[in-house]
Amino acid sequence: QVRLVESGGGSVQAGESLTLSCAASGNTLYDFCLGWLRQAPGKQREGVARIGRYGTPSYATSVEGRFTISQDNAKRTLLLRMNSLKPEDTAMYYCAAAKLSSSFCSGGDYGTFAYWGQGTQVTVSS
Repeated sequence: QVRLVESGGGSVQAGESLTLSCAASGNTLYDFCLGWLRQAPGKQREGVARIGRYGTPSYATSVEGRFTISQDNAKRTLLLRMNSLKPEDTAMYYCAAAKLSSSFCSGGDYGTFAYWGQGTQVTVSS
């Protein structure tokens, strides 16, 4: 069992920055990789960034170069630094954990996660 709690969301102007944090807990964290998903109103959930099976970060094309994902060595804290925010980044952001054997952790389908948190809202106004 993995528990994920997000924080750090808020309302900002376009061009500003936010850092999201995810506190992860559970006895089997080393069996999982972690990442971020988001869902805007009326849209499907999409992958944002993740740290894969071998510790390599990867990003959705829409955020590459603006967002940075990082985690501590114990995988207890996952961060998402978001710079140069755009109105289209407005969404509920979710921390997710996926089994190391999943395609989520090998750079494939973001949908193959096993656990997710309650989300934190990010609103970017123009």
